[in-house]
Amino acid sequence: MPRAERLLRLLEILRRRRGVVTSSELASAMEVSVRTIYRDIEALRVQGVVIDGEAGTGYRVQAGYVLPPLMFTEDELEALLLGARWVSERTDPSLGKSARSAMERIQMVLPSDLKSTFQHTALFVAPTAPRDGISLDLSSLREAIRERRRLKLLYRDANGTESQRVVWPTALAFFDSTRILAAWCELRNGFRHFRLDRLQSWSEAGGRFPGSRAALLSRWKESLGIPES
Repeated sequence: MPRAERLLRLLEILRRRRGVVTSSELASAMEVSVRTIYRDIEALRVQGVVIDGEAGTGYRVQAGYVLPPLMFTEDELEALLLGARWVSERTDPSLGKSARSAMERIQMVLPSDLKSTFQHTALFVAPTAPRDGISLDLSSLREAIRERRRLKLLYRDANGTESQRVVWPTALAFFDSTRILAAWCELRNGFRHFRLDRLQSWSEAGGRFPGSRAALLSRWKESLGIPES
């Protein structure tokens, strides 16, 4: 394991533990010697991390210390890049543009040793053939979910029958072949799933649905047996 990655992992262990962690515990968790832990603790202190304690008593990161957001391992950085490329290929144009913008901003401030990983990653997402509704800009739906807005949908089912629904938008799911809006349907008094390629239109129905967005999302997950992350 590269030393930079080892230091990051050590720092994460210290941050997760509320109390003092002995050098022996750290050495066991890191699968290194106690002497290596001593050296790594000093290296973190030199980099500005405030670590209380000393050899023989144990260590802990000072309360309030925040891990710098760009201290990524190479695997973490590749995961972010692959995720951003998936979003760019598989979601709507607005979200794809935001994913590319986020990666450009990260690249600008990455440490020099990680920029090569960023620029030359060998992980790619294969493009898919265009499908119905593939160019939909879903920014208004995503905004409605965030702001708890009730929506009026004009929907056409698999048999071509049209219906109007007033819903509480809950989540968007992206599949290779289609996209799904999960929502609480006021007509059916329950959660329903609407294929976006069958949505004829959507508009604001006025007002906001009751309760919190998090509570509605939890209820939807529970209805499908999806564990809380």
